[in-house]
Amino acid sequence: MIDPDHRRLLGQFVRAHRERLAPDRSAGRRRTPGLRREELAARAGFSATWCAWIEQGRDVQASPQALGRLAIALELSRAERAYLFEMAGRRDPDVAAPEPAADAPASLLAMMTALVQPAYGLDRLWNACCWSPAAAQLFAGWLGDGRQRNLLRYVFLDPSAHVLIPQWRDSARRVLAEFRADYGRNLADPRVGALVAGLRRDSELFAADWDAQTVLDRAGGVRVFEHPHDGPLRFEQYTFTPPDRPDYKLVVLTPA
Repeated sequence: MIDPDHRRLLGQFVRAHRERLAPDRSAGRRRTPGLRREELAARAGFSATWCAWIEQGRDVQASPQALGRLAIALELSRAERAYLFEMAGRRDPDVAAPEPAADAPASLLAMMTALVQPAYGLDRLWNACCWSPAAAQLFAGWLGDGRQRNLLRYVFLDPSAHVLIPQWRDSARRVLAEFRADYGRNLADPRVGALVAGLRRDSELFAADWDAQTVLDRAGGVRVFEHPHDGPLRFEQYTFTPPDRPDYKLVVLTPA
């Protein structure tokens, strides 16, 4: 069920785009702009009453298939179609996940060259795809020597992570819960399932927490480290998603 504000915005959006469409030339003289509700309903293959309820912001349960037909009938662009599904609280079945890329997106690489603080890019498997020199110094066991590029496998399986992260167990659980939010969006990638299966096999803590089904957004906040050479360090963490590759993310740590 979507909340009243989303229903209202969805209704306003559908009505505005219906009124922008040019009617058939045979429709004759008209007092209202664009298509009538009956005409939009006929184009999309549903009833005019259903269309009216959507525009009125009623609690209508629209299936992804019905929303797809509505998007086609309204002649929506890709961004407009995504907004329609977002307001309806549905996932678009016709939007395929981006294909895995061998290299980091150009947008992440460009940002990395401009950053002096610790920063790194993650792909959909949470492999580090690029990082700053300061990040390699901070995460020497992960990014510095090339032993392990996957953040999850580093946190759960590398002994150096226990030293670097003072509250390791709590932090590992938070990292796993944040990864699970991405996991649900990448189920079609068989590599994601293989990563989870391997971690369940190799880490009892991962297996137990995975079965707990905890999900968290990748939030920012203070991150504390106990560096073997630089001593105690505190950073504020920020995470950004490049619009051209939403399956990647940029993580930046600024001194706190």
